[in-house]
Amino acid sequence: MTDVSMQDTPYEARMGDYFALLKPRVMSLVVFTALVGLLVAPVPVHPFIGFVAILCIAVGAGASGALNMWWDADIDARMRRTAGRPIPSGRVTPGEALGVGLALSGFATVLLALATNFLAAFLLAFTIFFYAVVYSMWLKRTTPQNIVIGGAAGAFPPMIGWAVATGSVSLESTLMFALIFMWTPPHFWALALFVKSDYGNAGVPMLTETHGRDATRKHIIIYTLLLVPVALGLGLTSIGGPIYMAVAVVMNAWFLKGAFDIYRRSDADCEADKHSVEIKTFKVSLYYLFLHFGALLVEAALRHAGMGGW
Repeated sequence: MTDVSMQDTPYEARMGDYFALLKPRVMSLVVFTALVGLLVAPVPVHPFIGFVAILCIAVGAGASGALNMWWDADIDARMRRTAGRPIPSGRVTPGEALGVGLALSGFATVLLALATNFLAAFLLAFTIFFYAVVYSMWLKRTTPQNIVIGGAAGAFPPMIGWAVATGSVSLESTLMFALIFMWTPPHFWALALFVKSDYGNAGVPMLTETHGRDATRKHIIIYTLLLVPVALGLGLTSIGGPIYMAVAVVMNAWFLKGAFDIYRRSDADCEADKHSVEIKTFKVSLYYLFLHFGALLVEAALRHAGMGGW
């Protein structure tokens, strides 16, 4: 990691600066998918225990974000969309970010173990380690497959939520993990296609930089095709049902169309319409994950009322 110089004038960090270290936007997705994993599990959880568990998962995700910002401060300083983050902007020192990340990691893991079970705590600890060490310190700077392998860190939350309720890992939780894992590469590669210069300036070996935009388009369609059977397969498990399957069919058809549209485009097409197709497909990918997990929640509510499932 390269040290980032601080501003000459002293700045006293505020609560909002420390909160920004936790990547609250990413945390919101983590909390949502973990909550779904907990609520769709077949074993009921006391509301207070469930609240504590989701709080721990959220804090653990925030700790991962702080550790990532500490390590990637040099990269963040060279990218337009990250230059305003707390460390490169001089609002928080690298040492403070490291301290916050380590403290919150320990707090979240220990409290989750005490409140629920050791499997859930282990999965949370492994997720933090995977994101901070395997992805941030190793994969991100060394391989264009950083998003593919590193996507596992963002895929663990529903599995952790399931483990909180059941104390186990199952086919259902594994497929929820796989859904996020397979969704992550086309989601981020679509983004990389229209923020290409940011990654190039920072020296991050994104696929667009190492293999070119045509190869990235091919990878997007391949991973989207691999994503479809995972999404549909989840609908055939005990937590699926006709509502989820209807959502999955529509959203996968929509996402596939976007991926095919991207695949058929050239660099000239992208420049001509200012990456409108890539931007649209990226937005579709955001709806994709939310609606799949939202449909799982609806199925769980209907089952609770004696009406859901197959």
